[in-house]
Amino acid sequence: MGRSAEQFRIGIVAAKFNEQVTSKLLNACVDTLTARGVREENMNVVRVPGAFEIPLVARAMAKSGRVDAVICLGAVIRGDTPHFEYISAEVSRGIGQAALDTDVPIIFGVLTTETVAQAVVRADTKKFNRGGEAAKSAIEMVMVMRQVNRMRQKSDAGPSAGPRPAARRPAD
Repeated sequence: MGRSAEQFRIGIVAAKFNEQVTSKLLNACVDTLTARGVREENMNVVRVPGAFEIPLVARAMAKSGRVDAVICLGAVIRGDTPHFEYISAEVSRGIGQAALDTDVPIIFGVLTTETVAQAVVRADTKKFNRGGEAAKSAIEMVMVMRQVNRMRQKSDAGPSAGPRPAARRPAD
């Protein structure tokens, strides 16, 4: 992937709640973006109180026109009340709706786990860190959306745009 992501502008919305987990997600996300060529000055990190606040800020970032993708990071951990179900459902719905409303890739990097231990494992950089994976997804989706937008521009140009290439099957 090299420097192909050098010009990508990435917004990151990270919840402060469950800091021991979310800080690891954020660090791995930034490290992965940097390793993939995204320049630090093209990353805009905003911290919000908790996961519930993520969709609003993600949508605002996406609508700003100043980012190519938004990465959402947080951790919702089940407790003894139904709070987990409400928050998980609303965060998921809100992030998905923000992406549909803005046509900007908004990546779901919010952990929803039964226990703190499960969240810690998913934030461990020596194992599977969801923050790093979210960064990879964001870069891939920026490239996908650029391809889709090129296709849209060609179709907007009308019949004079020339013959359309045959559809290709994705490689397995």
